[in-house]
Parts: sequence; C-alpha cells; structure tokens
Amino acid sequence: MKKATNFDRYLARQLRTPSFARRYRQAAEEWNVALQLAALRQARGLTQSDVARLAGTTQQQISRMESADYQGHSLSMLRKVVAALGGSVRVHIEPTRAAAGTPRLSQRRAA
Repeated sequence: MKKATNFDRYLARQLRTPSFARRYRQAAEEWNVALQLAALRQARGLTQSDVARLAGTTQQQISRMESADYQGHSLSMLRKVVAALGGSVRVHIEPTRAAAGTPRLSQRRAA
C-alpha cells in the first residue's frame, strides 16, 4: 500500500469541511466531463474542428467544453456534441445527505 503523503493527509483533513468537500466534488465532476469529451473525441480520431463541424458549433466551443475550468455545460449542448461523436449522455442524480432527510412538500389537490 502506498504511504500517505503530506498532501494526502492535508486533503483528507480539508475534505472533512462540508464547503470544501462540496467544491472538491464539483471540480471533480467538471474535470470528469472534460476528460470524457476529449477522450471520446480522440478515440474517434477527430480534431476539435471536426467535432465542431459535426455538431454545428465552433471549435472554440468544443475547446471550452474540454476545459476542466469550464462551468457552462448545458445538457442540450453536451447531448449534441456527444451524439456527433457517436455516444450518449447519461445523467445520474442523487440526494445529498442533507437533502435525504428533508421532508417532502405535501401535495396540493386541485379544487
């Protein structure tokens, strides 16, 4: 087993802070989307310009979507680009711990 580094211990401590953990998960999700798009494009042997033409957008938009810093992904654009690459998008939604115990709003009946 690999010995924990100072950074590993620091990160473990920081992840105990809810706000840090939330930001960390969000960054990981954004990085994951960017990596998946770039990997699929490269696996298909296409350039960003090729994908842009196939998806009816610009090379700059594809570049932004492949950037881990980009936070403007829309589901419709992701679907369009991934479909152009011959793939599909799957969204997984799960409640956070705080939301899991949240009572449901009562349903209103129409009069």
